[in-house]
Amino acid sequence: MANNTCLFCRIVAGDLPAHVVYESPDVLAFLDIRPIRTGHVQIIPREHFEYYDTIPLEILTEIVSVGQQLAPILRNLFEVKRVAFLFTGGDIPHAHAHVVPMVEATDITSKQYIVEQDITFQNRPRVPDSELSVTASSLRLMLQE
Repeated sequence: MANNTCLFCRIVAGDLPAHVVYESPDVLAFLDIRPIRTGHVQIIPREHFEYYDTIPLEILTEIVSVGQQLAPILRNLFEVKRVAFLFTGGDIPHAHAHVVPMVEATDITSKQYIVEQDITFQNRPRVPDSELSVTASSLRLMLQE
């Protein structure tokens, strides 16, 4: 069931724009507009689930499959050795997976691994739509190969 206040539900409904790289009846993948790294993709179920463990297995399997397909594409496209795949939900309460080309080992680290206790975080800058369009187009084409 869609949630009118949920950012991701609004993207699924077409009320907010997204730079889509993959879509099916159950899953939508699009570029993060405030990426950890260029090429950072969000993969979401179209239906609103607050927690990843409540997503039906067949949809969860598709999300993981899309992440697996994207990983070698992102490694090659952005010339990185690793691509992270993780489920989160702390920022937006709509279960979602992140697929992130990892430039540095700390790109997706937990605060528990950081020595400095008074670390602060900044908002990532908004990437221009023109840049997101080019990246999304490239990823869509590579996923179809």
